[in-house]
Amino acid sequence: MKKRDTAKRKAGAAARRKSKASTSKSAAKAAGATRAKGQATKGATPQRVHAILEKLDEAYPKANCALHHDNAFQLLIATILSAQCTDERVNMVTAELFPKYPTPAALAYANPRELEKEIRPTGFFRNKTKSVMGASKKIVEEFGGKVPQTMEELLTLPGVARKTANVVLGTAFGIAKGVVVDTHVTRLSHRLDLSRQEDPKKIEQDLMQVIPQDHWILFSHQIIWHGRRVCQARKPRCAECNLERICYSKDKVV
Repeated sequence: MKKRDTAKRKAGAAARRKSKASTSKSAAKAAGATRAKGQATKGATPQRVHAILEKLDEAYPKANCALHHDNAFQLLIATILSAQCTDERVNMVTAELFPKYPTPAALAYANPRELEKEIRPTGFFRNKTKSVMGASKKIVEEFGGKVPQTMEELLTLPGVARKTANVVLGTAFGIAKGVVVDTHVTRLSHRLDLSRQEDPKKIEQDLMQVIPQDHWILFSHQIIWHGRRVCQARKPRCAECNLERICYSKDKVV
């Protein structure tokens, strides 16, 4: 009897030690996750974000979209063409493209071979031709010839992802449904420690959490301008940057 009681006590003690070790391990894991989360958002405190926005407003109070367009449809097409291409080159192509194809119907039923030649300088011209014609055709046949004004509807158009949809909604319609995330916004979000994500959708979610919604549209334009003019990828011009004092990026050169 005593042997059985002793065995039970030993088994119970072993179980308690195992449970305690498991609890400690879980706590350590949770603490590590909390620390990681804190590190990822360290640079996105309200005070620092406010300072960043103030500096961007000082430098680029009238920042806007660099793609030339006269209406929402032209902006949509120009944004599709801008994938993996500079805005300057897109503007050169659309200067001749838009007069020739002034309406969604004109592009929807264009000769694909001719269109490929006309947009070839923007790169990936075959895929872009399919996207441009597909988006135009859907606008004509399903949206009455007008560019839709909701994120959900825009995302149904061929060649349109969140970046393009945000450009059109924000610039053409003044609707802030998200933050445009291109290569410049990605790079500067990392350098300013506003996000440590790599996926554009996750970067956008991080920015939407810390940037006031009434600043989403302008913020995107300002960051893109700053990325092109000052905070360039290979040689950032930190000495000319008005954000230099609140920037602690490893890429700083001053």
